[in-house]
Amino acid sequence: MFLDLLFLPVTGPIGGLIWIGEKIQERADIEYDESENLHKLLLSLQLDYDMGNISEEEFEIQEEELLLKIQALEEEEAAEDQSESSL
Repeated sequence: MFLDLLFLPVTGPIGGLIWIGEKIQERADIEYDESENLHKLLLSLQLDYDMGNISEEEFEIQEEELLLKIQALEEEEAAEDQSESSL
């Protein structure tokens, strides 16, 4: 414990940098797997509706938003694939 306090000026910033790096990595993983996450959110929304946690109106609104995001992401990926194949 005493050594931890003694080395805190050195290990503190290093620990902070490691923490920041982990948070950046987590964020990158989330954005990279955005399509999978949108499908998981859609499934979670369906479960909430089935269990009665949200109303049908709220379910339909959120479902439409998620489906539009999934569609936009798929169109973006298709456009990228098409532009890559034309090169």
